[in-house]
Amino acid sequence: MKRLPDTELEVMKALWALGGRAAARSELETALDGKGWAANTVNTYLTRLAEKGFVSCAKQGRSNYYTPLISQADYLAFESRATLDRLFGSSLKGFVAALAGSGRLKGSELEELQDYLEELKARGEG
Repeated sequence: MKRLPDTELEVMKALWALGGRAAARSELETALDGKGWAANTVNTYLTRLAEKGFVSCAKQGRSNYYTPLISQADYLAFESRATLDRLFGSSLKGFVAALAGSGRLKGSELEELQDYLEELKARGEG
């Protein structure tokens, strides 16, 4: 899997928001209406995503239907790990320390993180 450019990621987010089902290009254009992209631009992004193996395209009548081949959860896991590796040398502690040092972590977020870590340990995942 490769990292998607932000524009293609926006198209994938629109597909995922439609429930991961096959969606007509016109549905996607409507979902992406706020981006101000022309229909040809959306089509270009969909073509690129198909070439990269992120979506499949099936023609039904006069419409193309696009189905995500990569789930949102799988992509988020990949992107998260890649970012952690690239920016923090795979150090989760370094990532949290950077957030904490910047003052961006609130006490409630730290408690939520602690609770989640304890939940993972209890399930045998941590």
